[in-house]
Amino acid sequence: MDDVTSSSTPGAPAVRPLTEADLTEVLDLNHRSVPHVSEIDRDQLRHIVEQCTLAQVARTPDGVLAAFVLVLPPGADYDSPNYRYFAQAYDDFRYVDRIAVDPEVHRSGLGRRLYGSVFDHARQVGAPVVTAEVNVVPPNPVSQAFHQTLGFVEVGRQDNYGGAVTVQLLARTV
Repeated sequence: MDDVTSSSTPGAPAVRPLTEADLTEVLDLNHRSVPHVSEIDRDQLRHIVEQCTLAQVARTPDGVLAAFVLVLPPGADYDSPNYRYFAQAYDDFRYVDRIAVDPEVHRSGLGRRLYGSVFDHARQVGAPVVTAEVNVVPPNPVSQAFHQTLGFVEVGRQDNYGGAVTVQLLARTV
């Protein structure tokens, strides 16, 4: 599979590190992306971001938040059942806790660019695998197909929240 590129074109959203000033808008985009990402509050978001080895936002040329990605390393203080699954399965990995792209820019290549940054980051830190999950219940077939095109493969499934959510656990070597 060809590597995913993180380069941008003129007029495309600029990808940069997430800062404290971005938290309110990131939280808003997260809320708008539920149920494809889990609901969190500001304190939970801040706690996750503090532990990330990669946390990025993408902003349009006029400054509007278009997307974000949060990536955790092994050993994080994080009680997500999906993160715990990967922490037990892999000694070294980078876990995409959440990625959200504003519906206004879906299918623009921005999700692919962010994942390109994730794969580059994993290679730079020597992590052999990137992990993520996609909802099967409630269904998210667009995300499942997207992750498959990036080279992710299913390594397991699990029910969360008393069976209200079933996730497909995914991994991709880098």
